Amino acid sequence: MQTKEFKAESKRLLDMMINSIYTHKEIFLREIISNASDAIDKLYFKSLTDTSVGMKKSDFAINIAIDKENRTLTVSDNGIGMTEEDLENNLGTIANSGSFAFKKDNDLGDDVDIIGQFGVGFYSTFMVAKEVTVVTKAFGSDQAYKWTSDGVEGYTIEECDKPDGVGTTITLKLKDDTDDEKYSTYLDQYQIQSLVKKYSDYIRFPIRMEVEHTHYNEEGKEPEVHKAIETLNSMTPIWKKNKSELKDEDYNNFYMEKFGDYEPPIAHIHSKNEGVATYDALLYIPARAPFDYYSKDYEKGLQLYSSGVMIMEKCADLLPDWFSFVKGVVDSEDLSLNISRELLQQDRQLKIIAKNLEKSIKNELAKLLKNDREKYEKFYSVFGLQFKFGIYQSYGAANETLKDLLMFPSSFDGKNVTLKEYVSRMKEDQKEIYYACGETKERIEMLPQLEKIKDKGYEVLYFTQDVDEFAIKVMINYDGKPFKSISDADLDLDTEEEKEEAKKLDEENKDMFTFMQEAIADKVKTVRLSKKLKTHPVCLSSDGSITIEMEKVLNAMPQNDGNKVKAEKALEINPNHPIFETLKDLYANDKDKLKDYAKLLYDQALLIEGMSIDNPVEFANLVCELMTK
Repeated sequence: MQTKEFKAESKRLLDMMINSIYTHKEIFLREIISNASDAIDKLYFKSLTDTSVGMKKSDFAINIAIDKENRTLTVSDNGIGMTEEDLENNLGTIANSGSFAFKKDNDLGDDVDIIGQFGVGFYSTFMVAKEVTVVTKAFGSDQAYKWTSDGVEGYTIEECDKPDGVGTTITLKLKDDTDDEKYSTYLDQYQIQSLVKKYSDYIRFPIRMEVEHTHYNEEGKEPEVHKAIETLNSMTPIWKKNKSELKDEDYNNFYMEKFGDYEPPIAHIHSKNEGVATYDALLYIPARAPFDYYSKDYEKGLQLYSSGVMIMEKCADLLPDWFSFVKGVVDSEDLSLNISRELLQQDRQLKIIAKNLEKSIKNELAKLLKNDREKYEKFYSVFGLQFKFGIYQSYGAANETLKDLLMFPSSFDGKNVTLKEYVSRMKEDQKEIYYACGETKERIEMLPQLEKIKDKGYEVLYFTQDVDEFAIKVMINYDGKPFKSISDADLDLDTEEEKEEAKKLDEENKDMFTFMQEAIADKVKTVRLSKKLKTHPVCLSSDGSITIEMEKVLNAMPQNDGNKVKAEKALEINPNHPIFETLKDLYANDKDKLKDYAKLLYDQALLIEGMSIDNPVEFANLVCELMTK
């Protein structure tokens, strides 16, 4: 019997097919099951118009058999089969796809789903097998043929018997185990069951295998092994079913089983899209974050299927970072896959699907916010931080998507409010959205600056997360209303009459403020009268683009490398507080003590802002000195 050379350019090409294209060796099972499914689909397609086929859809199946003793794994189907010419063309020529040609030559309709398109999947078997045997008999042919190869030099084709009728049987003689590779794992029934479930669960025809189960007798002592033929795959994916057939319970059960969550999701999105991009999607919004969600180890992504075969376990390109918490599956026949079917080529289809999914997720969350506020707030408490990071890290590109999903605690009633709700309650003369920063709502409500602005009837948003102020700085405004920190120097709350009076007082005490600023020269840019304090003596405000809160956050970062960021601070004195008269008296009579007071007031202002004092010992000594006088 003559050994024939492969028709590809060289042995090196086959070497590349076997060893370089696929990332994981386990992929081989997905590939040969997909080939078997294609073969069945071709015969099923023929049966629709040719009564001589004599088979219904329910008659077709794929069978797997394990032989541990002989180290063989066999996958067989009762599909269209191959002639000797087909074997030459499809298995003797690398990268020649019979399925691709079949799809091209036939108008298949919705009920036939051919998977293959490159003609290299079969050769993945040589990643795990030292010899592959294919026994096949084509529909309409009286002769069966056997194709055998070790994947190195070439192959042989010979006539043979195939008593079980048309179809194809592929037998893999597995390689010997090594220190690095345990090929015998593919002889374990649980491993095969797992791989079928992982990659081929939604192949449209049953995948069957004899499965062993151990049972114990009534006394629980003697184990009894029972064998039975079982179907390993689900066949019909839930996302292919009509919504009218499904209940919330069905969606929730699928989610918890598929993604290993013990808690039902907050919401699901089941969509079918046809047109420029054709796909089915079933997305879930979880009720809780995975333990590693806010760590660098977390991998976002949706499970990606092509015609029911899983291509990627986590396709990151389908989700923007701000919706990285979403779990689910996308199934499309229109994807441009690379030759291994493991990776997507960057193409227009993928981007269209991703954009559509982003819009669907946003709409679902907006609907949840509108119709079930309590459930949305529960969701937001877990994942809302991601929206703020999304706005900041996208440099504002995600503003339109996320701005109406944001929520912040508010001085209005202490509860979370959206920006839209805040703007709807703004006073007629209010031009800006006011906010205050602090570690907690309670700490913010102690800020001296808050007292006067609340007295004037303005609502204030409370920013308690580090990213909050960075996000709104990127947003700049919401529907034309700019954001304004109550710690900003130019907070405009006074009437014209009050402004004139404050300006006059500033001029009268200009020299004293200059003296105080010089006493703490490296700490603040200026000392001045405050227009934002009511009963409190002192506060800090920021004059530049970097606020006091931003200084705290940036300097707390571990990658800061000791390079401290500094906000341009101003020390503000309340002209209506008794301390102001004391300062004026000291400036006239005891300038040395005024220097100490300037330092004390600055340190007090730092403590109010939640910042550390540069010299705690000096501060303690100055306080003790005052206490003893």
